[in-house]
Amino acid sequence: MAAAMAIISATLISWGLLGKPDLGMTLNGCLAGLVAITAPCAFISVQSSIIIGLIAGALVVLSVIFFDKIKIDDPVGALSVHLVNGVFGTLCVGLFAQDKISGIATGNGLFYGGGTKLLSYQLSGVLGVAAFTFLVSLLFWNVLKYTIGIRVSLKEEVEGLDIGEHGNSAYPEFFGRKPAYTI
Repeated sequence: MAAAMAIISATLISWGLLGKPDLGMTLNGCLAGLVAITAPCAFISVQSSIIIGLIAGALVVLSVIFFDKIKIDDPVGALSVHLVNGVFGTLCVGLFAQDKISGIATGNGLFYGGGTKLLSYQLSGVLGVAAFTFLVSLLFWNVLKYTIGIRVSLKEEVEGLDIGEHGNSAYPEFFGRKPAYTI
């Protein structure tokens, strides 16, 4: 239900904001619904999954537009699908969980009278994973930067990494339109 509802909301919102239905946004809506429902799926009702899916579809469209606006290079919307909706889905446990809905004692989420206890646990988990990921990534990328480097040459960047890294052209129709640079 979450995936289906996310498809609907992503399609409608992208259509409204972009002036036409966008297949990429619709497909990312489906993925966003699946990502958002993963954490809470065992602890929520079908009605809650509908709400989560509708929100996930909206979030993916709005975050793709936001990341484009602030010039983050994410051509397939992976940050919007996985990061934004992964965080949202994790927090949904603390919002929508219903104690013993599947025979598992979890406590109720905020919207079912459980207060903020479960939500605060979920939020601390999100913040802990974010801090760990940021620090380890910072260390890893700096080690790479100062040892082997993380940039390619201008020539390789213009030709495309598909040629330099894999020896073939993934988009041959674009090859003739690229300007030639001498390096």
